[in-house]
Amino acid sequence: MKNSLFQQNNGSWTVTGTMSGTSLDGLDLCTSTFHLEDGSWRFEILKAETIPYPPELLQKIEKAYTISSPNEATEIDVVLSTYIGEQVRNHISNLETKVNLLGSHGHTVLHQPEKGLTYQIGNRPELRSAAGLPTVCDFRVGDVDLGGQGAPLVPIGDALLFSEYDVCLNLGGFANLSLERENRRVAWDICPVNIGLNHFAAKMGLEYDKNGHIAASNAMDGPTFYHLNQLPYFSEDPPKSLGREWFENAILPKLDQLNHEASIATLTGLAAYQIAKTLQEVDAQNVLCTGGGAYNKHLINMVKQSISGELTLPESTVINYKEALIFGFLALLKMRGETNVLASVTGASKDHSSGVIYA
Repeated sequence: MKNSLFQQNNGSWTVTGTMSGTSLDGLDLCTSTFHLEDGSWRFEILKAETIPYPPELLQKIEKAYTISSPNEATEIDVVLSTYIGEQVRNHISNLETKVNLLGSHGHTVLHQPEKGLTYQIGNRPELRSAAGLPTVCDFRVGDVDLGGQGAPLVPIGDALLFSEYDVCLNLGGFANLSLERENRRVAWDICPVNIGLNHFAAKMGLEYDKNGHIAASNAMDGPTFYHLNQLPYFSEDPPKSLGREWFENAILPKLDQLNHEASIATLTGLAAYQIAKTLQEVDAQNVLCTGGGAYNKHLINMVKQSISGELTLPESTVINYKEALIFGFLALLKMRGETNVLASVTGASKDHSSGVIYA
């Protein structure tokens, strides 16, 4: 679908993007102006913020992972869609620039692409109504329907907005990377990061392991570290992606046998090892590192010491909001009728323009 408002060959558009990650640390909102000049894209971030979820809503989102009743699923879907829309409306209320479009990821509560299943709550029509903006959302389903992993979706934004780096590394709930290989973009999830670190930090009454201090102050459990590194996923070829279910089934049972400090140290060590190993395998020389895990000094130092290339941390707004930025960009590409998901990344049968439009 093409929309005439978005069809100028040279122009600019202001778009709000939202992202709710597996670490459940809040709703990221990022409003940016995208400029297209002579076939090249540039962006300027106007406003970005993270809204922590209210406790009652957070409990509902966490419960959504275990819901089996369609009625219950619909209820939380409506609640989250409305909430995200309301936060978007508040976010843009004092901007001087008119916002043209909303691109929203929603929150993943089921991701089993090998079974043709993926489900993101927060993508219902109530989102558009509450936000008061034309909206593109629910990006993953269309890719899974085409045989793809439904993830990662950010790499086309890496390719078009951050082309000066040969590898883009994101450290969120899971670590993932994207790069050009043989004139095509490829990307995959590497390993769990904040989904596990925040889980065990919460058991200690903390939001997260600040600067990686807990991991740095405690020893890894060697046998557990060795066992986790032997998991089949780590030796599989891309395209491949990870979800909460895999973490809870493959990783959590082993870490739960340790005390919380050892669990954090062991998972940090696993992440550092798998990330560095992957960067070395792809011969990464100039790496852009974003996501909340970029602030984990211990993890970053472990990776830096194990790679030959340079790991660059950009300014904090890009570190924190790159994914929300790019989901806004994916919405813009969708409204322009352009490809926003790459088959070389997800394994889908073809490149395509994914997302549901609520005009």
